Amino acid sequence: MQLMPLPKCVLQCGRLSLDLSQPHVMGILNVTPDSFSDGGRHNEKEDAVARALEMIAEGATVIDIGGESTRPGASPVSVEEEIRRVVPVVEALSQHNVVLSIDTSQPEVIRAAVNAGAHIWNDVRALTRPYALQTAAELNIPVIIMHMRGEPTTMNNLDQYDDVTEDVIAELQQRVQDALAAGVKPENIVIDPGFGFAKNAQQNLKLLNELYQLNRMGYPILSALSRKRFIGEATGAVEATERAVGSVAAHLLSIQQGACMVRAHDVKATSDAIKIWQAMQSA
Repeated sequence: MQLMPLPKCVLQCGRLSLDLSQPHVMGILNVTPDSFSDGGRHNEKEDAVARALEMIAEGATVIDIGGESTRPGASPVSVEEEIRRVVPVVEALSQHNVVLSIDTSQPEVIRAAVNAGAHIWNDVRALTRPYALQTAAELNIPVIIMHMRGEPTTMNNLDQYDDVTEDVIAELQQRVQDALAAGVKPENIVIDPGFGFAKNAQQNLKLLNELYQLNRMGYPILSALSRKRFIGEATGAVEATERAVGSVAAHLLSIQQGACMVRAHDVKATSDAIKIWQAMQSA
């Protein structure tokens, strides 16, 4: 692992902005019945909004709203259903001073969400759906491009790498080049190595140990490993809800290597850990 400074840049999110020279916590808000850790807990609008406001109070500066589970083996959701789940929550939260990210791969969903007040497109499929690249360029919003092979139903069979870190960088670079060629502005691009997606436990740990290598690409980095299976395999925590401490530790290791945003279920614990790290840095 190599310590890296955070990037000195600002991510413009409509009338709001994120200073990426300081780490940010992206709070996870799954408005789904079947997400691996919190499925069914926030799939009613009132519950979802209440949880988002709680995460904001705990230190989240970004709320990531997802209407489709992307856990291994997850079933696809129709565009209409995804919009039905996501848009009312966006409309309610757009009245608050927080950046809203939408975890979707569907161009129709992100268009509806942006019209309702969302700011960031977080796409685990890296803008590979039809018209996704064109939509990202037209909307002119920040996009998070994540590394994954295949689909959630097939990705566990696609974890063959020569060198996981170098292969992830090369494959991410290709997706970024495709986005730039389609007209996505470089200042709107954030990259995500895709922990847990088409990677086994040892590959995830190697990628975490070498996350600093992604800084070579020159784009802000999101680390999204909260409560994932490899955290449980390393700590012995069988249940996802028992993986908070391991997730916080791994997110701090990510920030030390240059990740400027971490996507977390356990927002307060993550925010408190970051405050200690910042206090240590300034002492």
